[in-house]
Amino acid sequence: MHELPPLLVHAVADRARGEDAGDLTSVMLEAEDMLAAGDAGPEVWEQRKFDLAVQLTERYRGLLSHWLWGDSVLEWIRQCEITFEGEDTLRQLLHPDVWPHASRASFVTLLMDKHVPTHGVALEKAVGLRLTFRQPPPIDCFSNQFLLYLNATVADTAYQTWSHLIPHALALFPPERFHFQVLDVDAE
Repeated sequence: MHELPPLLVHAVADRARGEDAGDLTSVMLEAEDMLAAGDAGPEVWEQRKFDLAVQLTERYRGLLSHWLWGDSVLEWIRQCEITFEGEDTLRQLLHPDVWPHASRASFVTLLMDKHVPTHGVALEKAVGLRLTFRQPPPIDCFSNQFLLYLNATVADTAYQTWSHLIPHALALFPPERFHFQVLDVDAE
């Protein structure tokens, strides 16, 4: 059993109501564009617009949560690579087919094999979003179509492309040989 660096997870912290109100305001125009003019009264139409803006804001928060997990995982992978390079005992423990030949995606597979609790975050999507966006973009940068339909496709494509950068079959890390902690750095 070998100890790897801890995975330090940054989750979407509960934000102040003022920030949520700002997010709602910025997506109200998107919500208005999505609604077709109908015979509903102004109050019903405003309620539908508000409900749609709330849904878009929630989708954005989910995107942020995934992005933050992806950022945490990529940083953990870098720390693990430093650990592998710096410890002779670890290099001697591992079969030469595993390290240094394993792809970075092998670390994501290790997290999934260890059943790391992600609280609804799909690790492949999280890493894919982080690979797509260097910084978490503000909600104003996203169209309603991206938030509702495209972000999963974009994230999946980014992850699949990244995970297949190594042309030969992936060498995986046996989960029973590794131990690490998962720490929520935003918890009080």
